[in-house]
Amino acid sequence: MKDIRFIKDIRRLFRHLSMPFALLLLPTCALLCTCFNGSLEQNGNDNSNIDVYAVNYDVSQLDDSDDNIIIKQGYEVFHNTSKYIGPASAEKNNCYTGNNLSCTNCHLGSGTKPYSAPLIGVIQRFPQFRGRENKMGTIEERINGCMERSMNGNMLPPDSKELKGMVAYLNWLSRFAPKDGKIKGQGFVKIEIPNRAVNLEKGAGVFKAHCIVCHGKNGQGKKSVAGTTYEYPPLWGNDSYNNGAGMTRVITAAQFIKANMPFGATFDNPILTDEEAYDVAGYINQQRRPLKENREADFPDLQKKPVSTPYPPYADTFSLVQHRLGPFQPIMEHYKKEYNIVKSK
Repeated sequence: MKDIRFIKDIRRLFRHLSMPFALLLLPTCALLCTCFNGSLEQNGNDNSNIDVYAVNYDVSQLDDSDDNIIIKQGYEVFHNTSKYIGPASAEKNNCYTGNNLSCTNCHLGSGTKPYSAPLIGVIQRFPQFRGRENKMGTIEERINGCMERSMNGNMLPPDSKELKGMVAYLNWLSRFAPKDGKIKGQGFVKIEIPNRAVNLEKGAGVFKAHCIVCHGKNGQGKKSVAGTTYEYPPLWGNDSYNNGAGMTRVITAAQFIKANMPFGATFDNPILTDEEAYDVAGYINQQRRPLKENREADFPDLQKKPVSTPYPPYADTFSLVQHRLGPFQPIMEHYKKEYNIVKSK
């Protein structure tokens, strides 16, 4: 409602101004309408010239209109997932996550940090084909994929207020993204994949030198002051992502680590080398974690399965150990030669 009043005030101003002076103000007013509160409709513009990382994503700026309340609720679930739909929930019949992670433990900066799978523009990118299910999927199905894997839990009901709130929050994050949803910093940063197997000994050394200060020497993370979420999430064990999550792929984990870890790293100012990120990713993913049932049903078309997926079946004869720890180049070369498929993860 504040946005509507703002636009009406601008129109009243124009009616009281002389035409030449009003025309001079037009560019400024257009800019204000673009930036005000970040919740105006974009009227079909492609937003290709907007720096989506410069937009204010602070939900506290929103008023208490019905639509904004849903956005705020979604933000709360995103940040305090376990409190609302997990083991820490006061409503025991509303427990869907199997661990105490929060969405923002992986989608850093409330889903707005580049190269940490930012969620800006994600709404425009759905429906989307997913090789793991071998079909076009909705954003709701994608969220529930995370629920079953990264959150080691169960799918949210499609009509649940928590799922609707998270979708509303993602819509709000995506309001200034281009029409196709494609942004700089989307997904994870690319690395030069070492042409060798993971060196677990070196990975353990990287973990000891760079990771234990936040995640602890046993990789169990650090709880927040409230005690229901993690300031720094566990990297293995019962409260971590299960072995069907995308982060169990060495290449995927290495890409995430390179641009975001240890604390303070960014894509344009990394701390670890590609080789260090690769080795520590392999080390982390060799540790014990919850088991995902029915993983053999993933990727009905096995040719679409990423080469670093750490569980069978495969459309090739390379060993399970090589799919888990590399070297991955021979597997990639096989798919290029046999199926003309170029794989990068």
